[in-house]
Amino acid sequence: MSAVTITTTLTNGHVPNGKLETGINGYRKNGCIKPEPEFVSLRAAAPFSTDPAAVVERERCHYGRIPRAAALAGAGGRRVRVYSDGIYDMFHQGHARQLQQAKTVFPNVYLIVGVCSDQLTHSRKGRTVMTEDERYEAVRHCRYVDEVVCDAPWEYDEAFLEKHKIDFVAHDDIPYTTEDCEDLYAMIKAKDMFVATQRTEGVSTSDIVARIVRDYDVYVRRNLARGYSAKELNVSFLNEKKFRLQNKMDELKDKGKKVMTNIGEKRVDILTKWEEKSRELIDAFLLLFGPDGRLSSIWNESKGRLMQALSQPPSPGASPPPSENGDSPPAHRGSASPPPPKSRRYETLWEPQADASGSERDGDSQEAAQRQLTDDGSEDSDDDYQDTSPYL
Repeated sequence: MSAVTITTTLTNGHVPNGKLETGINGYRKNGCIKPEPEFVSLRAAAPFSTDPAAVVERERCHYGRIPRAAALAGAGGRRVRVYSDGIYDMFHQGHARQLQQAKTVFPNVYLIVGVCSDQLTHSRKGRTVMTEDERYEAVRHCRYVDEVVCDAPWEYDEAFLEKHKIDFVAHDDIPYTTEDCEDLYAMIKAKDMFVATQRTEGVSTSDIVARIVRDYDVYVRRNLARGYSAKELNVSFLNEKKFRLQNKMDELKDKGKKVMTNIGEKRVDILTKWEEKSRELIDAFLLLFGPDGRLSSIWNESKGRLMQALSQPPSPGASPPPSENGDSPPAHRGSASPPPPKSRRYETLWEPQADASGSERDGDSQEAAQRQLTDDGSEDSDDDYQDTSPYL
């Protein structure tokens, strides 16, 4: 058996301590055979069973089933070819752990994984979420897989086992029934070619599908927000509007939460600023509306002016009687002088004329004085005179 020489470099571009020559049982480093390093198996995706690399690997294998004891001891002379199959829909960690167990069941394993086609899966198990091409690609990019068999059969026969030179079949130990037999792996178990793997509890493709169905509204709303159309999601017109409205409400809630978070972070600064502003507002209010404020002063002035305009002037007081010598009392400052009484006005006008003309003209002077005191110039007597002064 000739070895295939592959020069391996690390990410920094250097060869790790010399040239590496990979072969069937491992790699040769400076003349020593050692197990194949992990970074060599991770350089590319696993080939399909029809690819040249897988065909070359299969032709180099001198098929003769390795006994279980020899496989466990690593004394088979070649890598043990272990086969595992499944649907692998929505490839998850449960599938990866199952393949990891199959890869490490023996010290040196070449893991072959069979994936059933859509036609076979739909007829036997039901509709899948992923297409067969998507499932093939998901499996071949798993780090534990060395080769992928597309369109794998549901049941095994000797021809299939010999074609792929399978030493052991790895699967969980739950019996799989068909129309023809009660256990699909009965023949494999009878030949001591079966190795059991453990299922990962709490995760399976059926569980994931159940979550999607349970949270259908959430995933539809998410995809609508990401740009998917209602037709692509098979959603009616009314449901589309309902889901979009719910998305808008959620956006508003998120914005409200962000605002409250920001307020909580800056509440001290906000309270301090609010206290300063409130003090300024209170001072301005008191300056304007307080007891000594501007509006109070303006109101008091306006009130005084209004009351002064509406109030009547005070009535003048009664005139004091004349003195014995005929002099009138002195007038008070700031008050109007009342007119002299009627008799006094008569005496005042008669006395100067009596002094100048004598007693012979007393009668004429008296008549002239009476005519002067009369408003309309008529010759009225003292008894007929009526004083119309507003001051009496």
